[in-house]
Amino acid sequence: MGRKKKGNPVHGWVIIDKAAGIGSTPIVGKARRALNAQKAGHGGTLDPFATGLLPLAFGEATKSVSYVMDGIKTYQFTLKFGEVTDTLDLEGEVVAISDKRPTEEEMLAAIPQFVGNIEQVPPKFSALKIDGKRAYDLARAGEEVEMKSRPAYVKEIKLIKVIDADHAFFEVTCGKGFYVRSLGRDLAEAMGTVGHLTTLRRTKIGPFEEKDAILLEDFEKKAHNAVEFGELLLPIEAALDGIPALSLEEGEALRLRNGQAVTLLRKVDLDRIADLKDGDTALALFKKRALALVTYSRGEIKPTRVFVYQDTV
Repeated sequence: MGRKKKGNPVHGWVIIDKAAGIGSTPIVGKARRALNAQKAGHGGTLDPFATGLLPLAFGEATKSVSYVMDGIKTYQFTLKFGEVTDTLDLEGEVVAISDKRPTEEEMLAAIPQFVGNIEQVPPKFSALKIDGKRAYDLARAGEEVEMKSRPAYVKEIKLIKVIDADHAFFEVTCGKGFYVRSLGRDLAEAMGTVGHLTTLRRTKIGPFEEKDAILLEDFEKKAHNAVEFGELLLPIEAALDGIPALSLEEGEALRLRNGQAVTLLRKVDLDRIADLKDGDTALALFKKRALALVTYSRGEIKPTRVFVYQDTV
């Protein structure tokens, strides 16, 4: 028999509205301890100075983290002109200055070249690994760090407001692995100056929006009240909103739980699989609850990730 895991079997998502000055990993630890949860992780790192949505996955929800991390994200940021720092944000040391201050017309003219499929050079102070070591560890040690450009996707950039001659407020909607600090650097350079971020806030990630979020201190208070926490905890399937769903009968659900394929070729099955193509991923549901992620092919679904529940707190 397997050894029983320590802690409470909590399964689902909680969306934290992260404050500035704390890292993503310490927030996971605080939330896990508040619930005495068996397992927890997060769906996308935020820099310590950044604020906004940090999705926390508990228990079986950790199996769906990649779907959140791969989702489209929206950030709002303040770009300060005339100074660039080594970290590309307000926490670094100034390494270059410029007297040039762009006009609103120059800001709007610079934006289009950074929309679509682009190449981007990540910040030297980032968690990317170079020869097995984190780039920020090498940079802090004073070693020369050469960051290579990587493909990135930007859906949209908006100039929301010109605050004053030194600051402007933007919004960017982008894909996985995008660095907003790099965008700030590149935008400023395209305007003929230098710049760095003074604020950064994530307002959307995958299916999650600000209306779903709660401050960490409020979460810690409600974590000890079963009713209040139950209202906060989002189901596993909340992270899989963009994936086609299939409702299964009891016998079909049992086969999937045992790692077996399920054939859906009866006439009554045709509506269920009408929108699926070979190779598609779907979410199998039993009694409206996430049962497994499956791959569809030729009238058959095979489990790729099975969610194994115990009683939740």
